[in-house]
Parts: sequence; structure tokens; C-alpha cells
Amino acid sequence: MQVIKTHIKDLVEIIPTLYHDDRGWFMEFYKEESFHPAGITYRFTQENLSFSKKGVVRGLHFQREPFGQAKLVAVLSGKVIDVVADLRKGSETFGQTYMCELNSEKRNMLMVPEGFAHGFAALEDSLFMYKTSNAYNRESECGIVWNDPDLNIEWPVTQPILSDKDRKLPTLSELLRKSLISRD
Repeated sequence: MQVIKTHIKDLVEIIPTLYHDDRGWFMEFYKEESFHPAGITYRFTQENLSFSKKGVVRGLHFQREPFGQAKLVAVLSGKVIDVVADLRKGSETFGQTYMCELNSEKRNMLMVPEGFAHGFAALEDSLFMYKTSNAYNRESECGIVWNDPDLNIEWPVTQPILSDKDRKLPTLSELLRKSLISRD
């Protein structure tokens, strides 16, 4: 397994080792003894699977404390542009975003720490899987609108397919103004 650090502390991309033979291939999606030396020590309590058609944008979603979630995200089939925004209180990179392509050929994953908003755009029909460190809690569900001008995310789709809920999410500035999150 290869762990690639990003410009945002604790946010890492993971490239698993693939074992090929004449039958196909095998990989370890998660193995505690491999992840722990890389500083990934979350205990995962829930696993989710979603299917998105090409052009769908989901997010940017997060759970407010005390139900914050770290996420280990990957694409089982297809290709997405995965996007996160650092919302950790006191973080030097608060409000900064990171974007990478996750796809089923490379089999790469992104380890998203607690305190990040997360979303993705499906570049083709995609099956998306993620493990979370905390169970979903409806009352702490929150998000940032996908096209927030302050985040200035360069999404790879011009006419995204959005849920009504995602279309109505607030901006980062609105969340700060309403004290739903805090920079310091």
C-alpha cells in the first residue's frame, strides 16, 4: 500500500497493492495493521454504497459534532472527481479544498478525516463505497452548496444532476455566520 500525503494535514490518498494472476486480481481494501503505521487509526462503524449516474454531483456533506465522521472513500466501478473542504476548527487549512480522481481501474482511496465536508462528481456511471467512523445522525447532518463561490471548486460538470437537498445547502459563509461551524 502506498500512502500519498496531500497539502492538507491528515488527508491522504491510498493506492492499494494489487495482486494479479490468471484469474484476475486481489487487494486488501482495509487492513488495520497496514493502516495504523500510516497514522490511520479510525474505528469504522458504518459502511455505505451509492450509485450515481454520469453527471451527478453529491455533496458537500458532513456531520456536525459530536457525530463527526471520518470517511474512507473509494469507487468500485466507474470514475469520480472526489472533493473535500477542510472545516476543522483551528486548522491552518480551514476552508481549503482538495480534489482528486478516484476510479475503479487505479482502485485508489481517499482517507478523509473528521471535520471535512465531502462530495463528488460522477464522470461516468459509478458505484461509490465509503466506510465511516461514526453512524449517520440526521440532526447533525449538514453541508455546503456544491458551487459555493468562496470555495471556488472547479467541478468537471457544467450541468450537474443534483438532489433538491444539495441544491438548497448553505454557503460556507452562511454556516459561519449562523455559528453552525467555527473557524477558531
